[in-house]
Amino acid sequence: MDEMTGDLDLAPIGNCAVSALIDRLGRYVWACVPRFDSDPVFSSLLSDRDPGEAATQGTWAVDMIDLAGAEQAYLRNTAVLRTVLTDTHGAALEILDFSPRYGQYGRIYRPTAFIRIIRPLAGAPNIRIRLAPTADWGGRPAERTSGSNHIRFLCSDLTMRMTTNCPVSHVLTGRTFRLEQDLAMFLGPDEGLDADVLTTCERMLRETATGWREWVRTLSVPLEWQTAVIRAAIALKLCAYEETGAIVAAMTTSIPEAPHSGRNWDYRYCWLRDAYYVVQALNRLGAADMLENYLRYLRNLIDQSKGGHIQPVYGVGLEPALGERIVQALPGFRGMGPVRAGNQAHEHLQHDVYGQIILSSVQAFFDERLLRPATAEDFQALEKVGERAFLLHAEPDAGLWEFRTIARVHTYSAVMCWAACDRLANAAQALGLPDRVAYWQDRAKTIRTRIEAETWNAEKDRFAASFGGEELDASLLQMVDVRFIAPDDPRHLKTFAAIERELKRGPYLMRYADDDFGEPETAFNVCTFWFIEALHLSGRGIEARQLFEQMLSHRTSAGLLSEDIDLKDGRLWGNYPQTYSLVGLINCATLLSRPWSTAR
Repeated sequence: MDEMTGDLDLAPIGNCAVSALIDRLGRYVWACVPRFDSDPVFSSLLSDRDPGEAATQGTWAVDMIDLAGAEQAYLRNTAVLRTVLTDTHGAALEILDFSPRYGQYGRIYRPTAFIRIIRPLAGAPNIRIRLAPTADWGGRPAERTSGSNHIRFLCSDLTMRMTTNCPVSHVLTGRTFRLEQDLAMFLGPDEGLDADVLTTCERMLRETATGWREWVRTLSVPLEWQTAVIRAAIALKLCAYEETGAIVAAMTTSIPEAPHSGRNWDYRYCWLRDAYYVVQALNRLGAADMLENYLRYLRNLIDQSKGGHIQPVYGVGLEPALGERIVQALPGFRGMGPVRAGNQAHEHLQHDVYGQIILSSVQAFFDERLLRPATAEDFQALEKVGERAFLLHAEPDAGLWEFRTIARVHTYSAVMCWAACDRLANAAQALGLPDRVAYWQDRAKTIRTRIEAETWNAEKDRFAASFGGEELDASLLQMVDVRFIAPDDPRHLKTFAAIERELKRGPYLMRYADDDFGEPETAFNVCTFWFIEALHLSGRGIEARQLFEQMLSHRTSAGLLSEDIDLKDGRLWGNYPQTYSLVGLINCATLLSRPWSTAR
């Protein structure tokens, strides 16, 4: 286990319908079915065991007897994970883990399924297979029945069937046996597999790997850090629930932001803010498919709200109610509870979401690549969102950091409301609607005047994070990103200097100094990436590159990042893989990289 990544040195697999996290020894530790926000069938990530110990429940493991070492990597440019285990006698095996995803019958085949192919590589490995899904949030083993070539598991939200060419009794008893031939295990819906399981799984492996590589070929990656960017992009796509277009903030729940902090939240939902940043980053790589599918999700949300109140977060199936509760059956990550299911943030007022809806949507009025360009009817629906932004731009909210007991008129929220009106004027221009251009430009000007008057703190000689306030937070750096202010504007440079002076802790940038839980113990990774961008734009390019390389060194073996990083030892904390953090990685790489012309 890497000392820097610690217990979160996990590799995700998935197919944009389901996902799983696999540890360095090839053990499933987390997977929810049939959706990201369902009951976990593999839940050992949130047990109180030492990460080096083998879980008895909530896992799917291939144990090598007399294990000597393990190596793990993805097949190049895919979401197919390869784990190689060796024993003390020189025997070796490989495990290929993936979820099927490829084109079939004019659509994408992405079943609620996980596949393992286990192959002997050298000698005669002795192994034990433990398949122990749970139900009721880890409260009990899933009931099971079996046949000659399958085992059925009655999980909470779905009955699953594992079909295999391995002797079923080996799996049922957990006995040790010699691996002398290739084995395949297909864990999916409770349906018969009317084909040779090994041949079928090997075909699905080939087609899935080809599908991922074809998608990667469409990306416009920077010259430098290509491997890091490709891995981050694949992980972002794995966080998409393709059926509806939703994008989850992370695959997990309740990984604490810091040890024993109680800052344990459920991130398996679609935050409109996070999703905006994801599609923004992938757009910079040319991945229009994610944008198009997410816009479909947004159009449905707008229709559902009838142009009125829009929540900051929804379920992947467009559900508005995400009632938060404490799960008693699971003790939590390394015993650090509570474990939460649901998120109270669906009740919050976070006015920046109106801006993020429009910022995500406006590209469709200009992008000729899209299968469904934006229409005049889309513009009319977005105007209702813009009116909400104008109405609420100076009203208190919980802010992008989702303070639970603090309500202010947050600068970031107001700036996003300005961006909503400003971009609607651009969309109106594209549609040839001069009256609407003037209308939205006037609204944007009104908001800008209010923001500049209310947030510039003359005494501190910088912007403040709220109207009439004095506090700083890292989101002020985003004023440049949304083009509210130029990077060379003296006001931005003074604010940037203050943020560096007051919020930087060693190499990392804090979100803010304190909140309703006290002073944070970890830094929010995306804020450090925002700081890197600001360094580069202020002419400090060498420092920006050095800090970017330092952040890359904190990635897990899978090339990914969680939400937070410990200020003292650099260990990763928080939910994983965190889309915010991967967005920051992609954005910085595209900004800092040398141009492709220098390679020729």
